[in-house]
Amino acid sequence: MRGSHLSRTRTLAAALALAASGAVALSGCGQKQQTVGTAPPPKKPDAFERRADQIVRSWPKVSPIAGRQQALLPLAGVERPKNTDVREITVTVGHSACDIRFGARSHESKDLVVITGWGKKKSSKGMCTENLATDRVTVRLKSALAGRKVVDAATGKQLLKG
Repeated sequence: MRGSHLSRTRTLAAALALAASGAVALSGCGQKQQTVGTAPPPKKPDAFERRADQIVRSWPKVSPIAGRQQALLPLAGVERPKNTDVREITVTVGHSACDIRFGARSHESKDLVVITGWGKKKSSKGMCTENLATDRVTVRLKSALAGRKVVDAATGKQLLKG
C-alpha cells in the first residue's frame, strides 16, 4: 500500500513538472501578432528561364539550342545603346508571319543580359507559310546595362558588349 502512494506522488510530481515547463516554454508565444497570407505556389521555370540560367552558368561555352521553339526565337539584331547607363535595349525579333503576338524578354545576371524573342501563333489549324517577319522590340532592364554583355538565348551568341 505504501508503494502505490509513492508512485502516485511521483506521477503527480512529474505531471506538474511537465505542465510548468510547458507553461514556461509557451510564455513568450503570442505576444507579437503575425499576419500570414496565402502565397501562390512556386512558379516552375519555363524554357527561357532554364536556358538563361544555363547560359549564365556556363558562359562563354554555350552551344545553340536544337530546333526552333516559340519561347526561344533567335534575335536578328540589337541596336547599340547611346551609353551604358541605359535601362532599355531595342532588339530585332525574327518571328513567324502568322504570329498574332510577339515580343522579347530578358534575364539579367551580374555579367550578362540574356534576351530571347517569343511568338504566339494565331491558330494551329489552317495553313500558314513559314515566312520570317522581323520587328523591333524594346526590352526594359531591371538595372542599367553598365558594361554587361548581351547574349541571344536561342543561339548562345554575344550580340553586344555593354
